[in-house]
Amino acid sequence: MNKDLLLSKLWEQYTSITPSAQKIHQLLAQKGETIKNDHIAIRTYNDKRVNIAVMEKPFLAAGYVAKGEYVFESKNLFARHYEHETDKAAAKIFISELILEKCSQQLQETVKTFLNDCDPSVFTSKGLIISGPVWNSKSHTIYKSLLSESEYAAWLYVYGFRANHFTINVNALTEFENLEQLNSFLEDKGWKLNNSGGKIKGTPAQLLQQSSTLADLNQVAFDEGSIEIPSCYYEFALRYPMENGELYSGFIAASADKIFESTDVKLQTAMVC
Repeated sequence: MNKDLLLSKLWEQYTSITPSAQKIHQLLAQKGETIKNDHIAIRTYNDKRVNIAVMEKPFLAAGYVAKGEYVFESKNLFARHYEHETDKAAAKIFISELILEKCSQQLQETVKTFLNDCDPSVFTSKGLIISGPVWNSKSHTIYKSLLSESEYAAWLYVYGFRANHFTINVNALTEFENLEQLNSFLEDKGWKLNNSGGKIKGTPAQLLQQSSTLADLNQVAFDEGSIEIPSCYYEFALRYPMENGELYSGFIAASADKIFESTDVKLQTAMVC
């Protein structure tokens, strides 16, 4: 699958459960903006059947190369980002994985069980990256069990393999001089932003500033009935030039750690309160 088709399919899948992203996209387009993607994020477990080494394959085949690596100790995550080798304007890819051996035995066994129940052929499918939840399990009880330890694990159990978020390249916008202006514009239009660690994560000195909406709420058909839970969110990134004049292309682990929380049920509840 070529790069453009792959990213297009990820966008289509993402917006199907994140209608706010499409609405924000259209709102900015109405102001005359041309929307460019900064990066797309994917979540997975570090089980050898679905780990980063598996999830990166379609991107490597589409011309991406691995760049920076990141560790998130408090969330038991490891991540790597990718940039296209020849198309410098292409969206970067950020793939993270939950380090299962750092989680409780119960969580490890839960994940192992629903992965073991899968037809092994799904793990070698070329379309795995856009397959959603490939396991034959949709239990709200399991979701709540995972959620009690790891929001990341619980989200991934429900939504599976897809883009967790897309990110607007704020540098490419013409009507907003900084992230503060964009955030204010969105809040004035009714969107709620992730304020964990502040609405803007990162500083100009760190060469990257990020903000994001809170995840949309999506009705999920669990075995126990239909229940509304957070789905995906839209992120905004403003990059600053390095000493050589080129824009910084990496990520800040401390900032990304807070961005992850855009799907957190607790943060949704706090905003409602």
